[in-house]
Amino acid sequence: MPTIAAFSDVHANLPALESVLQDIDDRAPDMVFCLGDLVGYAPWPNEVCELIRARRIPTIAGNYDEGVGLNSDDCGCAYKTLEEESLGARSIAFTNATISDGNRAYLHGLPRHMRLTVQAPRDKNAASIEILMVHGSPRKINQYLFADFPEAGLLKMMEQAGADVMLFGHTHKPYHKAIPYERDGATHFRHAINIGSVGKPKDGDPRAGYVVLQVPADASTTVADSIDVQFMRVPYDVERAANAVEASELPDAFANMLRNGH
Repeated sequence: MPTIAAFSDVHANLPALESVLQDIDDRAPDMVFCLGDLVGYAPWPNEVCELIRARRIPTIAGNYDEGVGLNSDDCGCAYKTLEEESLGARSIAFTNATISDGNRAYLHGLPRHMRLTVQAPRDKNAASIEILMVHGSPRKINQYLFADFPEAGLLKMMEQAGADVMLFGHTHKPYHKAIPYERDGATHFRHAINIGSVGKPKDGDPRAGYVVLQVPADASTTVADSIDVQFMRVPYDVERAANAVEASELPDAFANMLRNGH
């Protein structure tokens, strides 16, 4: 039964990442993956990149990583107000001015997708479980798949991508949906799993979040609870992160977002 830990949306929050990695180490999963957005909104973009690089964690690009990797002033973010857009412009300007050349090159080289096939060993006839890891969606790196996204759309997206399980982030709001569909006269399920955010939660809980996924050797797409999904929340020193934001050239508003989990 492989155990997979997956985290996303660190957004340069080093204290949150350190706490999550310690929690992951304590649980000792078989594999660890990062689904992008390492940088932006907090003052440790280099330290976050270097920690993930040092641990050789397989990582895909988020939209923010892509923008900084290209030395662009566009992070691919969706802001609802002019005030949010102004704050966002200050964030990416700070990040572009702070990131090292080596870490910018690292972000520029990150892939957009990762895929993992889980199958019972030495059993070529056993059904496999295809796990796809993306940042926003298989279609767009910055597509928001909120919990109210139509299930028919999620199913079509996963079917086209050949995914039984899709792990993604970007919205910073975790959820899991086991979505039924019919095939060969039987009901099957595809799993859409938003893994939340390490460094900038937006669900009202300031604790860092990530997911632990267990896929047994006999996992089947015909059983809704065939895979086990656990949403982990990890306390960290929020005040350390918030105070560091306030001591930097970043907007103080980002510090209050960390404190409030918004």
